[in-house]
Amino acid sequence: MSRFLSLRCALLSVGLLFSTTMQISFAADTTVPNLSQSVASATATSSVLPSAEKGLPPPFGANLFLGGSDAERNDGLNESYLIAPGDKIAVQAWGAIALSETVTVDSQGNVFIPEVGPITVGNTPASKLNALVTSKIEAVYPNNVNVYVNLLTATPVSVFVTGPVLRPGQYAGMASDSLLYFLIRAGGIDSERGSYRHIVILRNNNPVLDVDLYEFLRQGFLPNFSFKDQDVILVKPQGSTVTVEGGVRNPFRFEFSTATALGSELTKYARPLAKISHVGVEGSRSSIPFSVYLAYPRFNSFDLEDGDTVTFNADLKPQVIDILIQGSYLGPSTYTVKKDTHLQDLLDHVAIDPALADVQSIYIERASVATKQKEMIDQALQRLERSVYTAPASSEGEARIRTEEAGLVSDFVKRAQQIVPKGTVVVSQNGSVANILLEQGDRVVIPQKSDLVQVGGEVLMPQAVVFNPKAKLEDYIAWAGGYTERADIERIAIVHANGLVDFNQKSTLRPGDQLLVLPKVDAKNMQAVKDITQIIYQIAVAAKIALNF
Repeated sequence: MSRFLSLRCALLSVGLLFSTTMQISFAADTTVPNLSQSVASATATSSVLPSAEKGLPPPFGANLFLGGSDAERNDGLNESYLIAPGDKIAVQAWGAIALSETVTVDSQGNVFIPEVGPITVGNTPASKLNALVTSKIEAVYPNNVNVYVNLLTATPVSVFVTGPVLRPGQYAGMASDSLLYFLIRAGGIDSERGSYRHIVILRNNNPVLDVDLYEFLRQGFLPNFSFKDQDVILVKPQGSTVTVEGGVRNPFRFEFSTATALGSELTKYARPLAKISHVGVEGSRSSIPFSVYLAYPRFNSFDLEDGDTVTFNADLKPQVIDILIQGSYLGPSTYTVKKDTHLQDLLDHVAIDPALADVQSIYIERASVATKQKEMIDQALQRLERSVYTAPASSEGEARIRTEEAGLVSDFVKRAQQIVPKGTVVVSQNGSVANILLEQGDRVVIPQKSDLVQVGGEVLMPQAVVFNPKAKLEDYIAWAGGYTERADIERIAIVHANGLVDFNQKSTLRPGDQLLVLPKVDAKNMQAVKDITQIIYQIAVAAKIALNF
């Protein structure tokens, strides 16, 4: 790094001696650029940051100089251009006098026209040049004369750019070129040391203009200025800065035009989002760490100082929640209610068809419950993997068995990790519905009445069977073709229409229920049968599916 910094300082010194278009991009790394090549223009804001600023957001306005030296420029012939010595002007006259001359503005700012004499045109705007020369010729030839004057070429100027810029030096351009043109030629403002708010133009060692680039970035205002030969663009040292984070449209580092600033000035440039409610400020006051958390309106009158970090937060909890209705219902599917709304309050506003809706089997699918179920399954899977991969083997044969077992468990774990729990909350039982408090994103499911019983899992022909009040559980299994060889006939999950999962085979079946015959884990040579069986049951309860091992 020291080699790189030394080379950089040397290159900046060379820039003071040569007026050149060589472009060298100083990237924030330790690679020394090849001086025999022109380095490509920067393509990201981070490329204009010195290495000391890694990890910090770029300064507001840094993207002004991403184009390297490929800045657009004028040809010097715009209307506001001031005529200067060396400019060439075409003068044509007809009528009382025949004249076609190309004249050059001399060092005194005059042009000489035969039969008319010298005419002072120096510092005359190009838009007024024709009128000035015409008036002088008509003073000599008052009758029957027509004049046409045109500025052909403008004289280049040499402007010095200095201060905290990447390549200070002397640069050629046109008098009408913008301030940005010369700054870009000089590599842009050093984002760690240079000011974007105080750029002074000196003429004969006297300041003639002070430019604030923030006004250009915010409102597009850039003073119309005509440069002269030997003018100096001086970038002042960077002033007080603050770092902005959080909910804003412009998350940059901002510079103050004064030593301190009110929060309202910062928000003018950072543009917080509409949802912002609070602002946190961290920094130091009198060399002591300082931190404060303010309501957004109070922040506007808060005094910010150099080095502060300002974080804009949306820290107000919503007073309403969105609830989704699924299943058999009439009317809208989404309700926006107060956050203290209970289930019964919502159901009073949900229209249903009593002939179709099973109002005694209502249940809720809740995201927070699904997340907890997923965590429990994942934890069980992790314990299973640890127990298998760390199981001891006392012989070569047993080691071979453990290897095969680990492969089976790994495949089971991968499939189990893809399971998405439903997060079912059972709220109805024996015809009554619990009046629980609703949460954001709850899905209230009103099942549709059904005359079927679904039979699935480890049966030969999974299918839907018409409910028979005289049939027993074994009858439905038989109608589905009977058990497979892998079925655990002692563990059959009965998923009721209200979302409740019951493993009691003597439970009463009702229309709309689902039978899940779970798989049996082969106990031969398996050390983790209990863990796998437990996980299968957890998945059956959480996701209402029977996962095979």
